[in-house]
Amino acid sequence: MDRPRRGDFLELRQVVEKQLRGPVADQVRSQLSRWSDPAAKLERRKKRAAAAMWFFIFLALLLGVVGAVIATGTADTAVLSGAVAGVFALGSLALGAKSGGRLRRLNKTPIPSAVPTLPPARSAAREPMERLADAERVLADLLRQLSSPRSAVPADSVEDARRTGVEAASALREVAGELQAVERARDMAPAADRAVLDDGVRRMREQLDEGLEGYGTLIAAAGRLVAASSAGGPDNNALTDATDRLHGLAVALREIFPDRR
Repeated sequence: MDRPRRGDFLELRQVVEKQLRGPVADQVRSQLSRWSDPAAKLERRKKRAAAAMWFFIFLALLLGVVGAVIATGTADTAVLSGAVAGVFALGSLALGAKSGGRLRRLNKTPIPSAVPTLPPARSAAREPMERLADAERVLADLLRQLSSPRSAVPADSVEDARRTGVEAASALREVAGELQAVERARDMAPAADRAVLDDGVRRMREQLDEGLEGYGTLIAAAGRLVAASSAGGPDNNALTDATDRLHGLAVALREIFPDRR
């Protein structure tokens, strides 16, 4: 039987998400996300490797005992049959050792970082979180270039920007989680109470947009630094100004969420 391909799994997930709505859909999406989490995948691979190793070791021992018993018989083919069983036992032992080696390699594999789950498509937090995911990738690439040995940007400025980006992204995702909670409450609340909850959703969406605007300004400053650093002997004053601006924006971005630091 053919194993399901990744494309088939993603297609099934999309079909499920289209058919389900409300809290049930959110629960199903959460289960699917946990199943596809890189750390969970690594753990499943470890369990399969361990199961295969112990299975082949047990099979090798069983075949070895059977072969020894058969070889002690008085029939003319006893020795030959015992030898055949011994060969199969050695083969099973080799497969067990191979699975054990695979398990050791998996145990040394670093646990992959979990990919943040996007909000449902119907949520007001979905579009900002998609923008945040793209922005994180861009900033990480820019800061990686600024960290290269040929870069003249001070390492502490780059690290400050990186730390600020992580803190801001965490705060934005926390706001997005709160926004989704309010949306769920609104969907289940009486009609008379929904207007107040709608106002709460709008305020948090504005907070997300403000945070993303600051994040984008941080990216722009990092991009200007990369351009200045790769210009072939950049002007020191321009480089210093860009570095100071990057540091100042990092501090300002932290202040958007002062109670979430």
